[in-house]
Amino acid sequence: MATSVDTPLQTPAQELRDHRETYDRFSRLVLFAVLHIALVLSCMALAFLGHIPVLAVLLGLGGTLALLVAFAVTG
Repeated sequence: MATSVDTPLQTPAQELRDHRETYDRFSRLVLFAVLHIALVLSCMALAFLGHIPVLAVLLGLGGTLALLVAFAVTG
């Protein structure tokens, strides 16, 4: 037996808007992930290769906070 779900039919324009909104959110998530990975790798290089672990931790925490705030404000 097939079950049917009572959902209102959306117009193609509404479906396109919903799809675009989902795509934009996913793009922002991917951009955040790439920027955060780059930040972490640069902080690790600064700590291990540059022998400045305190500055690397501060830069990592500050950069992560700045990324979170920037993506929260613009979204």
